[in-house]
Amino acid sequence: MKKEVWFGLSIMALVVIGVFWMMPPPSQMTNGHLGLLMLAMIVVAIMLGFPTAFTLMGMGTTFTFLFYNSVNPGTAVARTLDLMVHRAYAVMNNDVLIAVPLFVFMGYLVERANLIERLFKGLHLATSRVPGSLAVATIVTCAVFSTATGIIGAVVTLMGLLAFPAMLKVGYNVKLAAGAVTAGGTLGILIPPSVLLILYGATAGVSVVKLYAGAFFPGLILAGMYVGSVILYAKLKPSAAPPLAEEDRRVELPAFSQSISKGLSTNVMAGLIRAIKGPRNADVPMGTLLRHLIIALLPVAAAALLMGSIYLSLTKPDYVVPEGLLSMGAGGSFQEQESYGGGLQEPQGAGEPAQTQDEAPSEDGGLQEPEGADEPAQTPSETEAERPSAPQRKPVPMGFWITLGIIAVGLAIFYLIFTFVRLEIFKMLLGSFFPLAMLILGVLGTIIVGLATPTEAAAMGSFGGFVLAAAYRQLNLRMVKEAVYLTAKTSAMVCWLFVGSSIFAAAFALLGGQEIINTWVISMDLTPVQFMLLAQIIIFLLGWPLEWTEIIVIFMPIFLPLLAHFNIDPLFFGLLVAINLQTAFLSPPVAMAAFYLKGVAPPHVTLNQIFLGMLPFMGIQVIMLALLYLFPAIGLWLPSMVYR
Repeated sequence: MKKEVWFGLSIMALVVIGVFWMMPPPSQMTNGHLGLLMLAMIVVAIMLGFPTAFTLMGMGTTFTFLFYNSVNPGTAVARTLDLMVHRAYAVMNNDVLIAVPLFVFMGYLVERANLIERLFKGLHLATSRVPGSLAVATIVTCAVFSTATGIIGAVVTLMGLLAFPAMLKVGYNVKLAAGAVTAGGTLGILIPPSVLLILYGATAGVSVVKLYAGAFFPGLILAGMYVGSVILYAKLKPSAAPPLAEEDRRVELPAFSQSISKGLSTNVMAGLIRAIKGPRNADVPMGTLLRHLIIALLPVAAAALLMGSIYLSLTKPDYVVPEGLLSMGAGGSFQEQESYGGGLQEPQGAGEPAQTQDEAPSEDGGLQEPEGADEPAQTPSETEAERPSAPQRKPVPMGFWITLGIIAVGLAIFYLIFTFVRLEIFKMLLGSFFPLAMLILGVLGTIIVGLATPTEAAAMGSFGGFVLAAAYRQLNLRMVKEAVYLTAKTSAMVCWLFVGSSIFAAAFALLGGQEIINTWVISMDLTPVQFMLLAQIIIFLLGWPLEWTEIIVIFMPIFLPLLAHFNIDPLFFGLLVAINLQTAFLSPPVAMAAFYLKGVAPPHVTLNQIFLGMLPFMGIQVIMLALLYLFPAIGLWLPSMVYR
């Protein structure tokens, strides 16, 4: 047999031997020990290749029946079926899971819009002078594509077809190329809109919106660490990532750009302005010049829009209730509020005769003029003087001006080196990167600032995927049918997985397995730091034989009840788990990212080479995990600022 088969069988044997070694004799075995046996059996069954969802359902149903049969054999079947129905209904009634098919559908539409090839080409030309430019462009493309899709298999497969052969063709080291594709592809686990975060939020009862906000900066930092490590490695070992040849970096200029570059200036702004003001070339229409001038000024417009919105947000005045006014529900000093007893009362003076508006009772029972009738009316100047002044804007923080200065200097440098060659590269990115960026901002921005729920934002993203596919002339009935079929297939897998895990978790708790684990962990008298280390090590090791979906639905319900005892925020724990579970796609023997890449890689590329290429990026993930633990504000600052 192959070495991989022997390795898998030995892992399963160790699991079985370890469970039976820890079990008491059959005469002393309780229902709780049966729960632990069920947990071990499910791991072995999944490793043998049985379908996860139906194995969970079958195992949970069987052990539930055994428990009820030991209590009352006459009602065992009915109570087991009742539990199955209730757990399935509870899962199907979970509104959070509606976002899963919508985000998956958006991802398949974006994948079929053929934007990624243009994006990769534009990025590798834009980074052509950076060491390891192709690997850098691969990671950035994977990060953008992962954000737009969240489907790891699709990202790794597509980049394996697009970027992996390109890197091998120019002489990149196989391990570096494989590591860049697989590590970049797994960023979709962490970067929103991540399906993993939706499933964790549904399992742990944590707001998916806060999880998305919390995962935003860790995802960007991890992608930046990948890029930095590739650049450093390529700088130290140029033979592993040779620079692109001159012909691969050449960009064909259109006729008008060549004419202006030769006759006026190679700088975009100087050349276009001279062509518009001075005696312009007759071969260059004014419309072409103005259109490209607008394109060249887009970075300034984007910076102005960004800084303007930040300025308005930072200086927004606090609303102060003017004196004499009561906010609704504030409980003022009105006598009516003090005398209100909660029931219906007759109005004060209900039995007295009604008085007209201009009449007021006098002491002797006659009529007198309304109070203040002889007083002169207030002049407009006096009335305006007594009015409260409009709320003043807050002072602008010094950090805003520093940021504005840095952006201004950056734009100045950008336009000094902005040649017509770079304008063509910018136009490539404008047709590939910016449509995806607008889609991502539309989806994630509305979620993070609280304008839409994840489900509503996912619906917007699906519509945006339709618009992108139509804009790039890829929208047709065949493409939509494929996207719908793949979405239904993925969504059915996720939903059945949740139903199976819900039944399994109910059976595990019913048998008392959760109680045994809780008692055992608490009896160890661990500190919160020790518990976090133990939990993350267990999750890391589980990532070897199991996929992240199985870890989330089977083992997260075991860890979650212990978080309250150790005073650990489930949101923070979820962010650590999301980073840690990327190892499930990068660690052998499962390492699904490796198998996705192997399926589309050239025949001479072996699995061992792919595995070795992934190991350095696994080390970077561990470093990121430590950074997030040491500096929790990386993940918790944005949720705390947005959702005060």
